[in-house]
Amino acid sequence: MNKRIIAIALLLLCTAGMSFRLQKKKPVRVFLIGDSTMADYANNYEEGKDYMKTRYPLAGWGQVFQPFMSSDSLSKIRNIIKADSVIVVDKARGGRSTRTFFEEGRWEEVYKALQKNDVVMMQFGHNDAAENKPERYTNTAAYKQYLRFYVQQSREKGAVPIILTPVARNYPWEGGKLSNVHGDYPQAAKDVAKELNVPLIDLTQLSIDHFTAKGKEYVTQNYFMNLPAGKYEAYPEGQSDNTHFQPEGAEEVARLVFKGMQSLKPNK
Repeated sequence: MNKRIIAIALLLLCTAGMSFRLQKKKPVRVFLIGDSTMADYANNYEEGKDYMKTRYPLAGWGQVFQPFMSSDSLSKIRNIIKADSVIVVDKARGGRSTRTFFEEGRWEEVYKALQKNDVVMMQFGHNDAAENKPERYTNTAAYKQYLRFYVQQSREKGAVPIILTPVARNYPWEGGKLSNVHGDYPQAAKDVAKELNVPLIDLTQLSIDHFTAKGKEYVTQNYFMNLPAGKYEAYPEGQSDNTHFQPEGAEEVARLVFKGMQSLKPNK
């Protein structure tokens, strides 16, 4: 074989390789914005502090969401994400409402980083509804306005916004059934989603239904931060907390979110 034929063959091989690389889709980033129930406490949430010693077993569902975005799972959510890989960027923070997340510059940081086809999943409501905490309280009218703002700015960047109603707390229970404790906020989120044609995951109802099916005793002991004294270094006196999750609860909520994503319709 002469040198010219060899050179042409090598050129064709290189071109084929370049074509393959060009066709491979870059990772999509899924930004999570919200409150403590969504936050990631394991990755330097408090700078310089050892998670296992100061926070464990506390876990937000965003902390365990990355495994649900594996390459094997992405085929189930092609309606929203068409990339070959996903990077979850958890920007949720404890105690934040739609208003304080904006006022503290946390949204600005996300907005600057957003690129086309990224996803923004927003779950607020726990702290917006806290009338006894004026530093974070946001009435439903303002709550809706901030959600509209996050949606519109996400779309400005070519990103895909997804609204989530707030995840259930472990109360009130009546007759073996869990009820909504978030008042009008879940409906307010639904109203914005309908108004702006935004994909919505009704995490309030999904979690209420799932927790009810598991039963009050089970979720109290295994899902929420109800801890006996002396078991965990971070909580030597134990803990009674029916809002925040242990790892099992966080994983189940993350699974509910992933399940919710499968039935979404993308933005038009």
